[in-house]
Amino acid sequence: AGGAAATETPDVPSRGPGATAPPAAEPGPPRVAADDVADRIVAVVNNDAITLGELQEMAVMMRQDGRARPPGSDEALLRQMLGRLIDARLQLQEAEREKITVDDAEIEAELTERMKRFGASSRAELERMAEAQGLSLEAIKRRVRDSLRVQKVVRRKVALRVTVTDQEIDRYLAENRQKLEVGLGYHARHILVVPEGSNDAAWEAARIKAELILAELRDGADFAELARKHSGDASARDGGDLGPLKRGELAQEIEARILALEPGQASAPFRSALGYHIFRLESKEELQGERLQRVRQQARDILYRQKYEARLDAWLREIKERAIIDVRM
Repeated sequence: AGGAAATETPDVPSRGPGATAPPAAEPGPPRVAADDVADRIVAVVNNDAITLGELQEMAVMMRQDGRARPPGSDEALLRQMLGRLIDARLQLQEAEREKITVDDAEIEAELTERMKRFGASSRAELERMAEAQGLSLEAIKRRVRDSLRVQKVVRRKVALRVTVTDQEIDRYLAENRQKLEVGLGYHARHILVVPEGSNDAAWEAARIKAELILAELRDGADFAELARKHSGDASARDGGDLGPLKRGELAQEIEARILALEPGQASAPFRSALGYHIFRLESKEELQGERLQRVRQQARDILYRQKYEARLDAWLREIKERAIIDVRM
């Protein structure tokens, strides 16, 4: 039972605005054979029976929802749907135990919202749409009432007991900073000192030249001029300007060296297969201000969902462990 279990009570599905009829092209879950008796009991949850008719009704609801038929045999799919019904019934029993109620105004408000989603212009049209799928408006109201009661008990038993602290958000940002910064821009310049041969002496001469260039930069020399004069990179004609870059575009080792710099600071020469590189960071976007606040909210939402799912799973396991469940199919 995952996070979806809290809302698995079969219900009228959401549909986009402007829709006038439930989707029919996509095959739904398997139908139970017509000669089966609809009121045959297929499971007992504590002292509450689940009938074959309810299982069939759930299949109708899933077809209304436009869900594609998942892979598997008919029997496996029916057992999967029965498992969802059992989870929903357990949660509804918890709502009854907690004396949670739903008034008519809440049901009417939910039905009005669903009318908008289904594209129904009136209650009569909603009823016709339901009847076209073999459901009565009363059955829909009953499911809406049950769904709202389950939502309330899950809120009480799970949602209201989940909190995310600022310290947890700080830790999440620290652990995921590189991933969160992907796409942020930066601007850098580059000088490449290419050795004039492949032997050790040529490489040593290139290293010494790179060190002398760095010394000139630290004495205030113009980076663009030195790049035009000494760089063997294609960017030399532009004064070493690499143009606008996004995090993740360059090789990780090179990008890490550039982003470790402060704006205006040049890197120490480092060697690659091409020669010795010197980079200067011109500017970079960082997680700060409004951008940081957005990222913190995203982190809060992620952490809340993780905690919510874990607590919901634990609660469902708890109520299942103390329940008596007898499956008869």
